[in-house]
Amino acid sequence: MSTPPTAPHVTECFLLRNNPPQVLLGRKKRGLGAGKIVGIGGKIEAGETATQAALRELYEETGVRVDESWMQARGVVDFRFPNKPAWSMVAHIYVCEQWHNEPHETDEIAPVWCDLEAIPYAQMWADARYWLRGMLSREVNDGQIDAIFTFNDDNATIQSMEFRSI
Repeated sequence: MSTPPTAPHVTECFLLRNNPPQVLLGRKKRGLGAGKIVGIGGKIEAGETATQAALRELYEETGVRVDESWMQARGVVDFRFPNKPAWSMVAHIYVCEQWHNEPHETDEIAPVWCDLEAIPYAQMWADARYWLRGMLSREVNDGQIDAIFTFNDDNATIQSMEFRSI
């Protein structure tokens, strides 16, 4: 099954800090996934590169500013919702380990720092448990991801997953 030709391209960015090792996630306050813990990101707008969109979304959703050279592209995750094609999207994944400003809550996201050993998968989309920690810690494919997740008709559980060669 292929990605719908109209599936939007989006970004998802994860800020990482040490002592203890933590990742910045956010509780989504509105729109698709409201109430879930998610990565910071959103749609790539016309004329933007994926990196530019990730920088803009980080600022809009958390107030954090990042220099483009600090962004680490980690790959792509293709999310497919056969029962709800409008939810399908292709996410360009980024990690960043330095930034300006401290994250703050906006009308879109309530930022949440999570220990890498205690990521709240039960509050996230079902796919996260299969790839997020390995990507963040670089334990799998040196942190690179290229995957397809297809959701069941309930739009919540995973029907299939494919990890493609990088």
